[in-house]
Amino acid sequence: MTKTKVFEEVERQREQLTTIAQQIWENPELGLNEEESAQILIETLEEEDFDIESGLGEMPTAFRASFGEGEPTIGVLGEYDALPNLSQKVKAEQDPVENDAPGHGCGHNLFGVAGVGGVIGVKRAIERDELDGTIEFYGCPAEETLVGKVFMARDGVFDHLDAALTWHPADLSTPTLKRSLALDSIQFTFEGVAAHAAASPESGRSALDAVELLNSGVEYMREHISEKARVHYVITDGGTAPNVVPAEATVWYYVRAPTRPEVEHISDWLADIAEAAAMMTQTDVERRYITGCWDYLPNRTVTDVIWETMQEVGDVDYSDDDRAFASDLKDTISREQVTASLEDVPSEFTEKIRGTSLYDAPIPPHAEGEAGGGSTEVGDVSWITPTGQFRAATWAVGTPAHTWQATAANGDFGKKGAVYAAKVLGGTAYTLIDNPSIIEQAQEEFDEITGEQSYETPLPAGTEPPFDITGS
Repeated sequence: MTKTKVFEEVERQREQLTTIAQQIWENPELGLNEEESAQILIETLEEEDFDIESGLGEMPTAFRASFGEGEPTIGVLGEYDALPNLSQKVKAEQDPVENDAPGHGCGHNLFGVAGVGGVIGVKRAIERDELDGTIEFYGCPAEETLVGKVFMARDGVFDHLDAALTWHPADLSTPTLKRSLALDSIQFTFEGVAAHAAASPESGRSALDAVELLNSGVEYMREHISEKARVHYVITDGGTAPNVVPAEATVWYYVRAPTRPEVEHISDWLADIAEAAAMMTQTDVERRYITGCWDYLPNRTVTDVIWETMQEVGDVDYSDDDRAFASDLKDTISREQVTASLEDVPSEFTEKIRGTSLYDAPIPPHAEGEAGGGSTEVGDVSWITPTGQFRAATWAVGTPAHTWQATAANGDFGKKGAVYAAKVLGGTAYTLIDNPSIIEQAQEEFDEITGEQSYETPLPAGTEPPFDITGS
């Protein structure tokens, strides 16, 4: 069985994969609450005789599915959580299926499904004795809150892997060489004393004053952190009425920077400012560390195999109807957004991409060494084992993630992109298992880049998965 046969095995699953992607799209579930979505994927893999281990990282919807035995062991990562308030019908105008309900605005109804399709394709090669090794699928919940893989990594779930593969829905198909930002997610809750704000303000101690002093202090801190670092916040609780001195107030911070040590330095500084704000207002402060992640460390060796496989698979092969609907969706996206989406794309492709609604031909890897503005807990996995990832065209050109336009596409033509991604994942995993020398080269590259810096969980001892956090 050759890599081409893996593609054919995935193609035979097309109807099943499309059906599963639609089922998950129609039942969007927020992070750590993806019971039905996870179960659909588990049952599909159980029918293919994968061994299932559930409840990883203290999360009921996290699981591992394994097939084969011995080395090498290749892991494929999958996600299936939805986003708040992104319910949307399959149409080119904003129209929720249900008001204020979640929706798959980041394409995770496609994400996990593609991984399942890919590992099944490899599994069938193993069971026919055409490959020796182990293929594993990882059901990773709560990516939108940067939780799932972090808690799984803390418990050593990925430690035995020889390489990991993943992908993400997008508006273009290309391997990912750009790095991401490491992150800390922290809440500060201040406790003061309530009082009548007019009749007896002297008897109160305002928790909201403390929050505002913390935020003010951070604005002065910004001048003295690196240009690539990001600190942003939202006040989640600021009191109940103007005439009552707030006895409790909470502010939620994200701290991002290109490296884990820099994030930790800024977070320590942030905690010092919070303590100072509490002292100035005679309040008490409690720090809650929600989650954190490392920067993504792309492995060029694994990424090159992904690129070779993408070229072999070719285009997604969207239909005229798909392109017509994508064109209608693109018309709702500003020209500025379309231009911004092409910022890092090699110049020889930009005008051709700009002039179409769906661009499904693969684009070579690019932006190596650059750091994007976002964060992903794929970063944690990438500091444990050589990791490669790619994007696949499932949206109209220029579509941002976390939008109703993405949700509409994910419930329609994006499902074809998921089948494409399954072929790339399966073909890449096949090549790695079939060529141990490539894995050795990937490990040598990994060892050279990481040097003496080894992965340590960012989670303080005793941290539990934040089941109360469902934001994006």
